Amino acid sequence: MQKDEAAVIKKEPNYGGVKAMPFVMGNETFEKLGTIGTSSNMLVYLTTVFNMSTISATNLINIFNGTCNFGTLFGAFFSDTYLGRYKTLGIASVSSFLGMLVLTLTAAVSALRPPKCEAEKRKECVDPTTWQLALLFNAFGLLVVGASGIRPCNLAFGADQFNPNTDSGRKGINSFFNWYYFSYTFTMMISLTLIVYVQSNVNWAIGLGIPAFLMFLSCAFFFTGSRIYIKVLPEGSPLTSMARVLVVAFKKRKLKLPEQPCSNLFNYFPLNSINSKLPYTVELRFLNKAAIITTDDKINTDGSAANPWGLCSIQQVEALKCVIRVIPIWISGILYYVIIAQMQSYVVFQAIQSNRHLGSGKFQIPAATYIVFMMLSLSIWILLYDRLILPSLRRITRKEEPISLLQRVGIGMILAILTMIVSALVENHRRTLAITRPTLGLVPRKGSISSMSGCWLIPQLAIAGISEAFTVIGLIEFYYKQFPENMRSFAGSFVYCASAMASYLSSFLISVVHRTTRVGEAENWLSEDLNKGRLDYFYYMVAGLEVINLGYFLICAKYYKYRTTE
Repeated sequence: MQKDEAAVIKKEPNYGGVKAMPFVMGNETFEKLGTIGTSSNMLVYLTTVFNMSTISATNLINIFNGTCNFGTLFGAFFSDTYLGRYKTLGIASVSSFLGMLVLTLTAAVSALRPPKCEAEKRKECVDPTTWQLALLFNAFGLLVVGASGIRPCNLAFGADQFNPNTDSGRKGINSFFNWYYFSYTFTMMISLTLIVYVQSNVNWAIGLGIPAFLMFLSCAFFFTGSRIYIKVLPEGSPLTSMARVLVVAFKKRKLKLPEQPCSNLFNYFPLNSINSKLPYTVELRFLNKAAIITTDDKINTDGSAANPWGLCSIQQVEALKCVIRVIPIWISGILYYVIIAQMQSYVVFQAIQSNRHLGSGKFQIPAATYIVFMMLSLSIWILLYDRLILPSLRRITRKEEPISLLQRVGIGMILAILTMIVSALVENHRRTLAITRPTLGLVPRKGSISSMSGCWLIPQLAIAGISEAFTVIGLIEFYYKQFPENMRSFAGSFVYCASAMASYLSSFLISVVHRTTRVGEAENWLSEDLNKGRLDYFYYMVAGLEVINLGYFLICAKYYKYRTTE
């Protein structure tokens, strides 16, 4: 089987490569249109169709997003260790389609959702029954399985179709990355405008049915190209290698390191390894004991350890150290992602209680569509930074990287603080107009619509987009360069796991604030009716947490040592 697979890889110009791209990109584009089209407006769906409270819906979405992102770690593990990327993507794509189909049924069949809540009787709205919630959670569960397999594997699977050892293969990979990110931006725009408009203004059943049909097309494209794909076999997860180092180091914890460790420790390095050779380091010395050779350790004829759970090489030890060194920076990224969570949740609720009309016409911008301005500012800034600002800085500093990766991350964190401050000021303005000026109507289970134009929300979203361009892209590149080559798919999961932890943390903060704060006798900062709460105070609190996080990040960045190779 492995020989056959190797033969397939060698025939890359005839099998896979450019021929596979229509199927791969068709799968990618329709999958994103389906998943993003389903999730981008889900807050509105839960509060208006399932009659959930703002707090319950926000917490549910945060937990859902967090579980999807955290699940990528397990998806990457099963893909690398047991299934391979092709089988993982196939199973995950079918699971996503089934999840969207069930979700569409909850909108299409009236018995599967609670009765509609009228604006005049918002206090008498009927909550969903237990079995209605069970069906909804079942749909979310299928979507979680799908996201856990698709997110860590889709980009790597596309790159697998090209041979990186040839010029045509390298050019093909670069072209694929360009088209991949183009498809991501394109599908975000379509999802946050056309699909969200259909969901909010036409019909929820049709609005959710469109993404479900697009996901069906994604599955069809994926399986149609099966015969020409390069299907790389699983080689073993790097998580297993890291676990071995920890276990062996603990077993040999009482042994003493040799005086000349570089020459006396086990330093096996496979000739066919894709990794760069890592130098021996003295930090985290207790881990180096995993490479101590004892009389009980046996070596194979090729130089590898006979028992990988009894002896590890210096390269395995140093690979684990690379991950451990990154963890403090990763922790700072968790609190940063809380900002992104707010821009994708409470900004929607702000928009719902703002004037979303364009001019004096009847057309209203869907509340979830405002998030598109964050994507626009991110895309425009990347273009300006890459084509104008970065070349100018290179000419001035005469350095290939005039701004280091961690400096870029720090700039984004400063902009994140500014985002929260601007958000608080805008919310205070929206609330003041809602209380002191005539309102524009009533939102079921919420309150009056402020006369403030929804365009006031654009500045905070634009700043958040630029902040994301600095911090998130900087962190992705940082993980990619600091992890060993065979851990780069795991590095992608690292990014998603930080976002997952941020979703859980955001849900925790919202719950604490909801229970402990008070506005008047019966309301709190995050009241169902934003006009009766103080969302601006919550934004200021998050800004304060980000200031503390920035200080922590600066300390970590000051003492961080970048990875080197021999």
